[in-house]
Amino acid sequence: MHKSQSSNHRKIPLLDKIGYGSGNFSAGISSQVIGTYLVFYCTAVLHIPGSLVGLAVSLSIIWDAITDPLMGYFSDMTKSKLFGRRHLYILIGGIGLGISNYLLWSISLGLSNYLKFAIIFFLILVIKTFSTIYVTPYTALGAELSNDYNERTSIQSIKTIFFLLGLAFVSVLGMFVFFRSTPDFPSGQLNPSSYNSMGIFSSILIIIFALVCFYSTKKYIPILSNQAEKEIGHVNLKTLHSSFKEIFLNKSFRYVAFAFMFTNIASALVANTGLHVYTYTFSLSSQQIALIVGIQLLTSILSQPIWALASKKLDKKPSMILGIIICIISSLLFLILVFMKKHVMGNEFYFIPFAVIAGFGTGGLFTLPFSMIADVIDLDELNTGKRAEGSYYGCLTLFYKLSQSITLLFIGFVLDLVKFDASLPLQAENTVIILGLMLSIGSGLSFIAALVSISGYNLNKFTVENIQKKIAERSNP
Repeated sequence: MHKSQSSNHRKIPLLDKIGYGSGNFSAGISSQVIGTYLVFYCTAVLHIPGSLVGLAVSLSIIWDAITDPLMGYFSDMTKSKLFGRRHLYILIGGIGLGISNYLLWSISLGLSNYLKFAIIFFLILVIKTFSTIYVTPYTALGAELSNDYNERTSIQSIKTIFFLLGLAFVSVLGMFVFFRSTPDFPSGQLNPSSYNSMGIFSSILIIIFALVCFYSTKKYIPILSNQAEKEIGHVNLKTLHSSFKEIFLNKSFRYVAFAFMFTNIASALVANTGLHVYTYTFSLSSQQIALIVGIQLLTSILSQPIWALASKKLDKKPSMILGIIICIISSLLFLILVFMKKHVMGNEFYFIPFAVIAGFGTGGLFTLPFSMIADVIDLDELNTGKRAEGSYYGCLTLFYKLSQSITLLFIGFVLDLVKFDASLPLQAENTVIILGLMLSIGSGLSFIAALVSISGYNLNKFTVENIQKKIAERSNP
């Protein structure tokens, strides 16, 4: 399909884009419940030491990172007339992810800390495994649906919107609905029963939207399978090693992958320390935090058409550079808020400019790297004669998940080092200042590293269309 239509840029209906993109709502929910609540839930509610939590999460992400490229490779190699290369994994992964997510938030408080830690560790590994089974083939499917340079960004923009809606459901609706203040728990995020309610509802939605994606895109299975039959080889260690070697030797891939990795280090810092910083550094309630995060996510969602237009007018690399620069500005603004802590404590309105700027900048960084990798895969097809969407996107996540693992391990030890004590309603002044500085300065440095990395990327619309033309000429001499 790709080879016969390389020169005829294939587009898909808007309804199909929405059906495909809806699957990312499940991915957004599942990643955000862990990213936003798990460290806080374990330390402040279950009273597990931060170093143990950081160790558990970081080890699970290492497992997740290693299995992602393997899952991508086996998805590329899968032969199934009924499910194609991707859809069986989307089905199994989505259902398993929903069930294991529910179990994570149903742990009894009466267990010993070490038993709670063991259960948490096991369930996180299970969740990460099902996440890999679901997300990697799902992401690869998005690159297969169209070979049009700008259409790829459109598909990724809609996919990003659903991902951000998933984040918003967890961070905003979760705070407003599940973590409301009660007489017993003035800070709703400290109420243990709220996590169980959130777990049930989020798990139901994870399964529903995974099924929507499956049934919305299954009509493409026969078309994509025809292409796959021409490209699939035999699965063995030699071809596995050769496939990954070719990916990591691709300089264009490395530039995007490292930039994506560094932007996600910043995301890991925000996701896993944001609740601590907002709660203890700035004394904000769950509703105030929800407002800030909600504005940030809403801005990211509303920015998607702008980033799609920017990508079309400026091209993808300049647009991504612009997004990174905006994010650096937002990090500097948050640093100023940390230094002005005494003046902004308890007042969410001081954080709205930061939320708008950060939301707009990250809106482009959620979308553009995935569209750029689809172009890199075209270059790889020209050089190797085969397409390996699953392997490429699996390796992309390998880069940033390994770095996230190190980041989370670092966060866990910092929480212990600064003597964070979940039993105290107020933390020591040095503790809350250091947490705020770690979030702002760490994020800023990560974005600067991403800017340096993406500067080496050299594909654009002209070069990609030339690559596709050469592929078509080689296939149809």
